[in-house]
Amino acid sequence: MTYDPLSEIIDEPLTVDARVTEQLRDYRLASKLTHLPGIDVTEERERLEKNLDNLVDRLLEGIEKNPTKRWVLAQFQPSLEAVEYEDTEGREHFGMEIELIMDILGIDSSDGLLTHYLGGM
Repeated sequence: MTYDPLSEIIDEPLTVDARVTEQLRDYRLASKLTHLPGIDVTEERERLEKNLDNLVDRLLEGIEKNPTKRWVLAQFQPSLEAVEYEDTEGREHFGMEIELIMDILGIDSSDGLLTHYLGGM
């Protein structure tokens, strides 16, 4: 049996109101990964940004019906799996963007989910 880090999540309800959904929409439209280091990181930035945009789209589509930490972190999981083999800087900066999303949603801890996929950030 394979370990699923979602099994470690301590679920809690989230407060999702118009302000939260507006912040998610604003985040979706904003530039991301602007401090990604490297000489020519355009392709990497576009790939990671598309992943983040898809994640936010999933959140916007279902968060009002599923306002729980476990549901949100389950939405994070495929996005995190997709960056598991990116270089260290890419994973670190992706993780910082995920933490911004967590801040918008009022989630204090990923209960190890980020560490599982991104390593010690």
